[in-house]
Amino acid sequence: MNDTLRKCLEDLENRIDPGAEEELLGEWRGFSEGRFTGRIFSPRRAERRPPAVDWPIVGVNEALEDPVAMALQQYRGCSRCLAAGGGGPLSVRANFGSSIIPLLFGVEPFVMPVETDTLPTSVPLHETDAVRKVVEKGMPALEDGYGAKVFEMGRFFRGIAEEYPKIGAHVHIYHPDQQGPLDICEVLWGSEVFYAFYDTPDLVKALLDLITDTYVAFLRAWAEIAPLGDGFNVHWDMAHRGGIMLRNDSAMNVSPEQFDEFSRPYDGRLLDEFGGGAVHFCGRGDHYISRLGEIPGLYAVNPSQPHLNDMEVIFANTIDRGLNIIDLKVEAARAAEESGRELHGLVHCSDFPV
Repeated sequence: MNDTLRKCLEDLENRIDPGAEEELLGEWRGFSEGRFTGRIFSPRRAERRPPAVDWPIVGVNEALEDPVAMALQQYRGCSRCLAAGGGGPLSVRANFGSSIIPLLFGVEPFVMPVETDTLPTSVPLHETDAVRKVVEKGMPALEDGYGAKVFEMGRFFRGIAEEYPKIGAHVHIYHPDQQGPLDICEVLWGSEVFYAFYDTPDLVKALLDLITDTYVAFLRAWAEIAPLGDGFNVHWDMAHRGGIMLRNDSAMNVSPEQFDEFSRPYDGRLLDEFGGGAVHFCGRGDHYISRLGEIPGLYAVNPSQPHLNDMEVIFANTIDRGLNIIDLKVEAARAAEESGRELHGLVHCSDFPV
């Protein structure tokens, strides 16, 4: 830990108000458990707490190579939240992008140019024979790819939490971006996987089984470093019931029947393994949301692009079933508010105008 990081962490430690953080988290628990009685949940801290020091801006590529740089990047987000009086719980993660699991299987990383300041991805296998070899080889070493760096960062965060008591108590270390089984399958295989649904469905399912096994092993190893919450977890600047946040972006490309065959069983297994959780999806999800909403252990959804969806269909298959919607965009929340649509106290929107 260098002097710059120590100075910034001391600043953050001094600005955390334990009472305010506990009150805010209690509000999130109440919302997640269906006890919020308003229309749209949009909490805020009562007081803004600006920094007393200048926090450096750290780029993505620099953070990928240095735990100190990543710590500065991540805790700076907490500093900005306190300065703005935001309503999200304070949180950090090992921020290595969305290809953490694909890279375990030996694909090549694709690191973006420094000036884009964008997280890395990976180069797909593309070839069916290469996929077969991956399946035949079985579970990869969890330290491969970015795996060792992810675990190292988790331990670095834990060291900070032990040294700074208020950071340790009120800054949540949430699990890395492991995506979801179908997303991992597409990123690992390439877009050819959608042809493989028809040509070699058994191979697709074998890969999905292996991905799910690997996901479980990796997340359990992570939880040895940074335990998942007991029935309630912070993720990004949100919170939800259950242990994990899955990401289902690839599901926008499949039919409801294909979702049932190639996504739902594997998502369901992970939700069951880790005490339930939430699902994020980009793009359109209204065509399969009825199937998604039936998965046991699903407690919340995070649709990032409501304008691409029929939100009445989304509402009918989420909040009308008792599932939370978290971080709904302001425009969609305002439209629901203006229409008088019953929201059951189950919709969260960051910074909804009061």
